[in-house]
Amino acid sequence: MTEENTKVEKKAVAVEAQEEAIAKAVKKNKKRQVQKGQAHIQCTYNNTVITITDANGGALGWSSAGFLGFKGAKKSTPYAATKVAADVSEKVQKYGLKDLTVFIKGVGGGRESSVRGLANAGFNLIAIKDITPIPHNGCRPRKPRRV
Repeated sequence: MTEENTKVEKKAVAVEAQEEAIAKAVKKNKKRQVQKGQAHIQCTYNNTVITITDANGGALGWSSAGFLGFKGAKKSTPYAATKVAADVSEKVQKYGLKDLTVFIKGVGGGRESSVRGLANAGFNLIAIKDITPIPHNGCRPRKPRRV
């Protein structure tokens, strides 16, 4: 009888610890409220990736066209970029984010539509900045081929 009682007590203690951990995690997520954030959009020829961060750059949520199940050439379409924006905005709703500064990098097809998707999701877009890397002089060319 005592062995069974100790097993039951151990299970009860484990369940209580698990419930405390879950309550602590829920409390931690609810406590963190972010008013202003940044949206980093990377639009390549092959994919569109959107990451939403807080003001310091700590990621709150991300999504990409490949993550949503688009394959091949469909990943770089404006439609996929709109869906990515909707998905990532749904993920960061729990933080109470309202204002976004948008940073766009790349030359893909989903540039404008991803920004439009973030605006349609209810975010107030403070600024939109293009940070596409542009080579000032580029790499050194190859030496000429001697035949």
